[in-house]
Amino acid sequence: MKSMLPKEEIVEVMKAAYLGGYRLSIEFSDGHVQEVDFELFLRRSAHPEISKYLDLDRFKQYQITDGQLDWNDYDLCFSLEDLYKGEIS
Repeated sequence: MKSMLPKEEIVEVMKAAYLGGYRLSIEFSDGHVQEVDFELFLRRSAHPEISKYLDLDRFKQYQITDGQLDWNDYDLCFSLEDLYKGEIS
């Protein structure tokens, strides 16, 4: 599968904004903005360490650390390429 990330530059998450439900708008260092809906991923997971983020208060506690979007010190995180495409699984 072909990568969507630019090959010549290092791309990082610069900003993330809560949109409602389990959706975030994520802005990358190359200017790309992607809306990502995490709900299906969270609902499909049977693992309690993932499904606990169905609690919206907990879900909203994301942060950007070293150019990555993460929750609770990488308790939950996703690849940059998946976030860039807006397709998490």
